Amino acid sequence: MNVYHIVTPTMPVQDTAMTQPADAAGASVAIIGTGIAGLACARALADAGLAVTLFDKARGPGGRMSSRRRPNAVVDLGAQAFSARTPAFSAELESWISAGCAAPWPVSTWRAGPDGWQSLEDGRERFSGAPRMSAITRHLAGRLEQAHASLHSHTRITAVEGTAGALRLHSEAGDIFEPYTDVVVAVPPPQAEPLVQPLDNALGQLCRQLEQRACWAGWAIFDAPLPKPAGVDADWQQAHVDHTALRLVSRNHTKPGRGDQPESVSLVAQTDWSETHLGDAPERVADTLLDALESLFPGRPLPRRLDAGAHRWRYSQPVAGQAAMPDAGFASGSAGLSLCGDSLAGGRVEDAWLSGDRLGWHLARSLTGCD
Repeated sequence: MNVYHIVTPTMPVQDTAMTQPADAAGASVAIIGTGIAGLACARALADAGLAVTLFDKARGPGGRMSSRRRPNAVVDLGAQAFSARTPAFSAELESWISAGCAAPWPVSTWRAGPDGWQSLEDGRERFSGAPRMSAITRHLAGRLEQAHASLHSHTRITAVEGTAGALRLHSEAGDIFEPYTDVVVAVPPPQAEPLVQPLDNALGQLCRQLEQRACWAGWAIFDAPLPKPAGVDADWQQAHVDHTALRLVSRNHTKPGRGDQPESVSLVAQTDWSETHLGDAPERVADTLLDALESLFPGRPLPRRLDAGAHRWRYSQPVAGQAAMPDAGFASGSAGLSLCGDSLAGGRVEDAWLSGDRLGWHLARSLTGCD
């Protein structure tokens, strides 16, 4: 029986069926956060036959693999592309490609700045979601359907109480979800800390030690192609930018499955600049990033703008090389609480998936007693 559901404001969570398949050990795991790490953890647990319930404050899975649908186009606002460096993640990526939710991109990458444009090639193949980055997390959530996992969207969890083996979750709306033998928190450390600190001081301290960087991400949609830089292919796909405000330009309409949308760019800001301008209005940020984009085409104005905006990622990525990052890429405490995510593993999409997958199998072995 298919009991997968997404809870929305039109379906109160307290009225939603919580039926879960019972495993041999009677264990049930709650996962807070449905980005790559949370979904990978859920998949490993479900594959081990454990009951899994996921919660997310957003309307659906995605995290920083999110995309925004605009009237004229779809733009990616988080991760723009990713690579695979380990056998485990390479095998997972192959399954995404086979399912049609990921494809190679970009294949035309450049560096742009005051000294002009130069081809940028490091020999590493990169990939993007198809037809949008969030297609990957939607695919992962769909695979959990057959395992009878439940996903509660629009559900902000504000507290975890109880003891190991009998944990309960409180939502912002006043709902209580229980009981769970274990709870996995797969959100950025500053958001995880108030959830784990009351029950596990060691995990709370780890969250405080994992410093995060903020980042603005803008977008713009135009009525015509961008000017063609001298000596650069007209269909260039991505540019790493030497600018105080702008770090990366991605042309969304060149991504797999989006060839029918107009010129549409994602503009990822420099982290130092983002943190200095964290309190700026989105409109002002978008204008600054567009000015930076125009500076890459001296003497040639940008096409007419159809739409533009900016999104603030308060916790965009971990500071690289932090000593507090656990060697395993995840952290499991003594009160039935665990942490996973790219913040514990290195910051890349692959790191997030490996963190969740490894934690999922670690918990599965612990809960079922199987190797």
